[in-house]
Formats: sequence, C-alpha cells, structure tokens
Amino acid sequence: MKKLLYIMAVGVMIMVTSCSDLLDTDNLYNKNLDSFYRTPTDINEAMNGVYNALFVSGVHSNEHLAANLLSDVMLGGGGPDDVSAKNVDQFQDPSEDTYRDLWVETYNGVSRANAIIEATTDGDFSAYFDTAEEAEVFKNNTLGEAYFMRGFLMYRAARFFGGMPIIATSESDRSAPRASLAETWAFIASDFKNAAETLPEMSADAYALSDYGHANVWVAKSYIARAYLYYTGYMTNIEGQATDVLPLTDGGSISKSEVISLLEDVINNSGYQLASDFRNLWPYSYVNESARTYNADGNNPVLPWAENPDNADPAVPLAWVGQDGPNATLGTGNYEVMFALRYGLGNWNYDNGTGQKFNNRVPLFFGIRDHSMVPFGQGWGWGTVHSDFYAQWSDDDPRKEGSVLNLNSKDSNMGLADWNIGKGDQNTGLVNKKYTTLQHDGPDGVRGMFYYLYDMSNGDPMQLWAAQDFYYLRFADVLLMHSELTGTADGMNQVRARAGLEAETYSLEAIKAERLHEFAFEGLRWFDLVRWGDVETGNNFYNDQITVNNSGVEAPYQVSYRTETKGLVPIPESELRLSNGVYEQNPGW
Repeated sequence: MKKLLYIMAVGVMIMVTSCSDLLDTDNLYNKNLDSFYRTPTDINEAMNGVYNALFVSGVHSNEHLAANLLSDVMLGGGGPDDVSAKNVDQFQDPSEDTYRDLWVETYNGVSRANAIIEATTDGDFSAYFDTAEEAEVFKNNTLGEAYFMRGFLMYRAARFFGGMPIIATSESDRSAPRASLAETWAFIASDFKNAAETLPEMSADAYALSDYGHANVWVAKSYIARAYLYYTGYMTNIEGQATDVLPLTDGGSISKSEVISLLEDVINNSGYQLASDFRNLWPYSYVNESARTYNADGNNPVLPWAENPDNADPAVPLAWVGQDGPNATLGTGNYEVMFALRYGLGNWNYDNGTGQKFNNRVPLFFGIRDHSMVPFGQGWGWGTVHSDFYAQWSDDDPRKEGSVLNLNSKDSNMGLADWNIGKGDQNTGLVNKKYTTLQHDGPDGVRGMFYYLYDMSNGDPMQLWAAQDFYYLRFADVLLMHSELTGTADGMNQVRARAGLEAETYSLEAIKAERLHEFAFEGLRWFDLVRWGDVETGNNFYNDQITVNNSGVEAPYQVSYRTETKGLVPIPESELRLSNGVYEQNPGW
C-alpha cells in the first residue's frame, strides 16, 4: 500500500555520508560511474537514493517542523525540558548544529543526482527496451527527475540558509564557498526549468500508483513559480534589491509572464484539481471508517463530528481522499496533492538506528501533551497554536474547525471531554488538527490509526506509527500563486468557493489572508512572511502578547522576531569549522 521501502532501504544501501570531509560523500560498496549506473535498474535504485535525502534525522532539520516553529501562528510549547523548541520560537539557536542534518542531506542528494545526470546523459539504454522510443522516454524521465530533485533539495535548503555552495558535477570542488543568493537561485531555477522541459506530460491519473511521490512535469512547472515568488520577494523586500525576474545560470532569466503561462498550463492540462471538501484532505476524515473495521455496526463513532460536520440533512460524513494519489486503493482518490514526502511506519533499527525519520514525527511532536484520548492521541505538545491567530479567523470558515483542534471546548463530539489545560508549557488549548496523532481501539488495544491501516509489527508504536505523508504541494497553491502573480481573483475564489465562502475582490491582503487560512500548519506561512517582508513589518502575530498556561500557571507570552537574521537560520557551526573559514555565518547568528 505504501511505497516507502523503495526510498528507504535501497537508498540507504547504496550510499552513506562521510561526516569528516566538507561536502564529501562516500559510496558504501564502491559503486561509481564505472561500476554502477549502467542499467535502468541501477539508475532507478540510485534515484531512490536521491529521494532518501529528503529524510533527515535531526528533528529541527525537518522542514515541516522547523518552518512551523519559526512561523507566527505556532509557539514553542512542549514541556519544561523542551528548550530547543522554545529557543527556535524565540529566534535563538538551541545548539551549534541545530540544522546540520538539513545541510548534510542536501549535499548527499545533490551528489547522487549529479551521478545520475552524468551517467544518463551519455548512457545508451536501448538494449534494455523493446524500442528506441521507450529507451528515450526512460532517459528523459530520469534526467528530468534528477534535475528536479537536485533543484528541489537546493530549494529546500536555500529558503532556510540563503546562499549555498554549488556542487554542479561529481568533479566540482567540495570546498567551494557559498554562492550569492542570485547564483544559488539561478542554479535552482535552471534545474527546475530543465526538468519542466524534459519530463513527459501525462495527466495526473495516468501516473502509476507505484510512481506516486515522484516528481513530474507539473510539479516542476509549479516549483518554478514557487522559486520565482520566493526569490523576487526576498530580494525586493528583505535585501532591498527590487527584481521581477528569476535568474538562470546561462545569464538568462524567467519573467513573470513566463511563470504565469506555466501555471496556466498546470491548471488547464495537468488533471489535478481541488478536493471537493478541504477537510477530506486530512486523515481525521478517515478515523471513523478505520475504527469501524473493528466495530462493524458503526455505533458510537470515535469522532462524531466527522459524521456530519455541517449538520446537513441528510447527513454528509467526511470521506478521506487518501494520500496515495488519484489511483489510491485507500480513500476516494487524491487529485489535489501534487508532491508529497512519503512516510511509512518507522523502525528504530533502520539506517543505523535513525529509522524514526522514515515516519512523520510532526504528529508526534505536535500532538496533545500528556493526553491519550480517542481519536486524538498523545504527543509532545510542541507547536501550540497562537490564540490571536485563532481569534481572528472567522467561525464561518469551515477550514478553521478543519485545521485547529480547540481543546478548550472539551467537545465530546471531538473526543475532548477529558482534556485538562494544566499540561505542558505555552499551552493555549489550541493545537493543529491537520498533522496530529490519531488513534482508536482494535485487536491490540488503542493504537494509532496508521498502526492498524498498515499492519505495524515492530518498534515502539507511539513514536513510530505516524505514517501520514507531508504535503509539499497542493493544487490549491497553484491557484493561489496564479492569483497573486496575475492580480486576479479567479484562483483565489475557486479556493474560497471550495470552503463555501463568498467571492472576494482581488487584493494582496486578500491573498495573504487566504494563504494564511488555507495552508495553516503546512510549513508555508514562515516562507510567505519572509518573501512578503511581513516578517519585518509587524504584519504578523509575533508582537502580540497573549496569555499562555505553563504547566498550570498562566503567564504572558510574545515572540520577538530578530530582523538582523533576515529570515535565515544559522549555518551549522561544524560546517563552518570544516570549511576552514571559507563559509561565513548568516547575519544575526
């Protein structure tokens, strides 16, 4: 059902990282361009190794978790000992290598992608296919995917670190200095452009279930738009160097009109579309059905609210679209999620004892602290939701109740009757509902929903059973990016209509509000604040003083964003030392 092992086991088997040399990677079995990368099987295994670099061991290197803690809608939370989360929330570096795994895995993946690009560009694979055309399709798809993933890994890192060393080939100097912002983003944009021009065009439902989670041409075109918006916004609003083009490595550039054309191609031709109900994107919409497997008569659903959330007559229950794409065997079919990080049930023994990274730790870390309820289970209590953000969100927007779990309500229809606020720090009684622990009763007692869905049989269930994918890109973002770039309301109002909300006239402020509510807790808010410059202007919740509960004691709390950091996190100190002075630390750190 899940296609994780192709990423995990093969990728780990092929390559490992050497921590002793700057930006260096060693091949565990001495596989190189001469002895490996010769057959389609070799290439496919190597590509799995590229995707393996998406998984990081250090929790603060997890893009989703880190970006949420940096944003203005989540607090550090946790317990008294969870100092690192609180420090990140306050823009203090918890340790000298807080984000090192993100840096290291970036270059693991880049090195693997480089090897694939070099071997495939000059490779002849015709002997492995019935026709020359099939061999050419394989070659183009491989090159396009390798270019995209190399660009994506750099994109992921550059939004956190800024300028990055560019390692464009397997022979590149590993001691290269950090490139400028323009050079870094030109490298990223060129890779996305190569991917968009090389990958074959297929409708969303034509991709095999076994390929779901891999990048495709529509994802590449959409990420050109994301790169354009971030780079032009950052340079204009943070660096004070106004620009309206995304540079390329050959000296050219991508214009706004070109980006708009790419998005319109995705909208009109990709086959992706919005799910009919926003709430059906999230696993809580399936927890009743999963629980009924062991309670077939359907009495006493574990989440009564989900049986008829809009009080319709007749009742209209939530129905999960699943997380395996349009051709999913579980759920009704997901046409909205275009690119996702595919998690599975973890095992402590995978990858030299770092196997927890292969399951989604965000539901664990952001789950309700010290309360194991049904269907919302226990977690570490990080990432409590800012109460002013919650208060400004209209109750008429169903995404509010679909995104935030209001523990203060003690609503029995949500399974919250036994909740008590006197647990954990910076507690607001509000937690995110999209990525949180879900559980119900079954043959092994109360266990995680994914524990039962995927027949978990190993390890510590509570800390390893969150097999919920992280959505990198939804079609809703394509629509909202198109509205932002064109200054028109069409895409924005399609997203609003899906939520049952009235159409609005376009304005940048309307787009900002729409993105805030549509993508809450999905790891986008922080980067939006940075690119708009709102992280520095006060158009945020950072300076709002609110009342929180610290293990039973109420106290005032507010975040003080430090403008001198320029929206970046620190370069890992160990990498600075390894560079022997070649790298410079980011401002403010």
